Amino acid sequence: MEILGKILVGLVALEHLYIMYIEMFAWETKGKETFKGSLAPELFTPTKTLAANQGLYNGFLAAGLIWYFFLEGHWAFHIAIFFLTCVIIAGIYGAVTASKKIFYVQALPAIVALIVLHIR
Repeated sequence: MEILGKILVGLVALEHLYIMYIEMFAWETKGKETFKGSLAPELFTPTKTLAANQGLYNGFLAAGLIWYFFLEGHWAFHIAIFFLTCVIIAGIYGAVTASKKIFYVQALPAIVALIVLHIR
């Protein structure tokens, strides 16, 4: 279970690195494809700076989850719990305020990882 937990935490971290990339560096290209329907196409250019700021926060979430791999013992476990919980809260908030899809894409993988970490 420990290996599965690490794999799941790693996947959530990679997902947030990818979200960071889209929001910070590819908002007007890949962002239009990814968020099609949730934002009018003409709004991607004027919201580029806002998306980049949001992407930075996703990068911080990924960094925290990656930090987990460099720690040992109870600290690693608690750091993973903290950052997975942040991802879950952000995913639930996004599902309530923006799109229900965010729950399945962002929050659910973090919930599964959190459960697996607790099963040890």
